[in-house]
Amino acid sequence: MSTPTSSSAALPIAYVVLRVLIVVNWLMGAAILALLVVMPNRQWIMAAFKISPSPDAEQLIMGLRAVAALGLVGVPLHYVVLKRLLAIVQAVRAGEAFAAANAYRWQAIAWALLALQVLSLVIGAIAKSVSTPAHPVHLGAGFSISGWLAVILTFLLARVFAEGTLMREDLEGTV
Repeated sequence: MSTPTSSSAALPIAYVVLRVLIVVNWLMGAAILALLVVMPNRQWIMAAFKISPSPDAEQLIMGLRAVAALGLVGVPLHYVVLKRLLAIVQAVRAGEAFAAANAYRWQAIAWALLALQVLSLVIGAIAKSVSTPAHPVHLGAGFSISGWLAVILTFLLARVFAEGTLMREDLEGTV
């Protein structure tokens, strides 16, 4: 078992930031849920988004509802990432960076990031399909090269942690 790491300002700050982000994530989920409860009122949606009555307005409203529903799917995925990162920070603070649990946590984070990237593609496709010249929809969703790079790097990091754990166990076995 390793000794706790030296006192670094980064770990306590990361711990606090992750705790705050977990709360913000759930608050955003509650806000999206509230929007879905309020959104069935067609007139409210049209007024809020300044949509004039037109043949494509109904398709736009349904698309926005679908995007909000998919936004709810993102809440637990973000929670998986944030909780695993919080556990990793705690393990590093305890001097247990290269533990098997952290390798599994990185892998869970990678799968959640992959799901978030797929979700972003679906949301981007919905936005593109309901967007019109009269009512353009710009959500900032869709393909993200940096997002996909993060997925690949996180899977790689999970493997590095798994290898580091094996090396650590081998080293402890030879001492």
